Amino acid sequence: MPDPRTDRRPRRSGRPPRGLPGALLPVVLPALLLLCAAGSGPPSAARVAGGAGAAERPVVRTAEGPVRGRAHGAYDTFEGIPYAAPPTGPLRWRPPQGAPRRAAVLDAGAPGARCPQLPAIGPGGPSGSEDCLYLNVTAPAGRGAARPVMVWFHGGGFRLGAADLYAPEPLAVRGDGAVVVTVNYRLGILGFFGHPELGGAPDFGLADQQAALRWVRANAAAFGGDPGRVTVFGESAGGLSVCAHLTAPGSAGLFHRAIVQSGSCSTTMPPYSLLPTVGTYEPFVPEERVAGAGVAAADGLGCGGRPAGKVLDCLRALDARRLVTAELTERFSGVAYGNALLPVEPRRALETGRFHRVPVVQGSTVDEMRLFVSQTLATYPVDGRRDYGERLRASFGASAPAVAAAYPEAAYPSAAIAWATALSDASFTCPTLRDSRALARHVPVYGYLFSDSRAPNFTGLPERAGFPFGAAHGFELPYLFRTVPLTAPQTELSERMTGYWTRFAGTGSPDAPGAPAWPRFDGRTPSVLRLAPGPGGIRPVDAAAAHHCALWDGLPVPEPGTGG
Repeated sequence: MPDPRTDRRPRRSGRPPRGLPGALLPVVLPALLLLCAAGSGPPSAARVAGGAGAAERPVVRTAEGPVRGRAHGAYDTFEGIPYAAPPTGPLRWRPPQGAPRRAAVLDAGAPGARCPQLPAIGPGGPSGSEDCLYLNVTAPAGRGAARPVMVWFHGGGFRLGAADLYAPEPLAVRGDGAVVVTVNYRLGILGFFGHPELGGAPDFGLADQQAALRWVRANAAAFGGDPGRVTVFGESAGGLSVCAHLTAPGSAGLFHRAIVQSGSCSTTMPPYSLLPTVGTYEPFVPEERVAGAGVAAADGLGCGGRPAGKVLDCLRALDARRLVTAELTERFSGVAYGNALLPVEPRRALETGRFHRVPVVQGSTVDEMRLFVSQTLATYPVDGRRDYGERLRASFGASAPAVAAAYPEAAYPSAAIAWATALSDASFTCPTLRDSRALARHVPVYGYLFSDSRAPNFTGLPERAGFPFGAAHGFELPYLFRTVPLTAPQTELSERMTGYWTRFAGTGSPDAPGAPAWPRFDGRTPSVLRLAPGPGGIRPVDAAAAHHCALWDGLPVPEPGTGG
């Protein structure tokens, strides 16, 4: 039997992965998310003075009752606000219900529980609580004119993550300033389970996000926000969530602009990109596949073979710890389409113009895949021309010579860097540009490519010798949220980016006085704005030409649900 540590022969997986690559997420994206954590905060309708030396505690009256937050000088925070009823007991695997009304003041001084998930790194059981449908609000202190509202959906492959991992005060206090809302939503099997007794796979996690947007519409004004200028934004799985809302009929009217960061509707990864056992990555999967997986999961949990209508009763009676396992989290981390919430696969919806007519900012990082590739090089190395050729043939088949010609191993510091570069373009850069062209036929679109090759490695993951992370997946986050120290040029870039983001939220165009012009995307060259520090770091570039998108656009795209 081949040793799995050294055997590099491609193998076909019996079941393609869902969500972000399952073998990697427990190591990579959780670290990104957890190291993005920090406090946050928003505006106040009234202020209650504390005792001597105590900080003022701003109070806002929401539709469900008053909440008391915390003041931080230039901004206030209100954390742990329930936007829906706890989805527990009989409400497990049901659409989110309205949050209960209350007469007493809710202490909103700390985040609510995170949704159940496995540890970010290392072994261990699940943490969190099913009672997790909470959000946090951060906004400039003081009432003033109504400000734009930005609603953030976190990443984590629909497996993990939480609202409180993101500290958005830079977006609240810089540039035009915004009221920023970060949202928890159900994850894994609790958020994306399917079964025939559910009528398919209803995408409860996306339904939670819609419920949060309805809460924002009802309550934004109380926090100094304008409910008529709501921007949804997110990165990775959060970007895929924004993509889904662009095409979800039930999301109509709940937002007015959209920002998609490293998660366009066409995001995909070629088979065997990262491991010889991991097939094509598809974030959106047919409903019938998810429902079929639910039948198998119910059988494995001892709830199968029951009378009609009784399987869910059995599953709802199980302790959440029996559900939140590595196997079941992986199996139910894809977003189903073909249901009432998401009738059409999102990339197909964009191609045919079936999406909401709102302005869009959309982009990716230039070295997206380096972070993922680095975590598998020890067991699946790309050490030289032979390894590189084998990887090209395994992932691209008959197209391997064309890819090798566009990305010759000798043109890069190493074969591993060449491989990661090709994957970044194939999986993120060019699919994002394809989606931008489809969107731009109907709405204003602004594209970007985050390109700071010295972006801080805030993940805690070691970089391999000769394989720097560069501008890897998620590495733009410290420029928008409070995370780690930046150099002076990086701080200047951060100020530009937060200015662009909040200007777009306020006006539908990111262009701001005194900042380098951001041209509207029209499919011609130069097409997107390069975002990097230093003189000339922010400028329009022809990303399609630089990243060989004519090649990638010409390769076959897997049909929906084939798994490659």
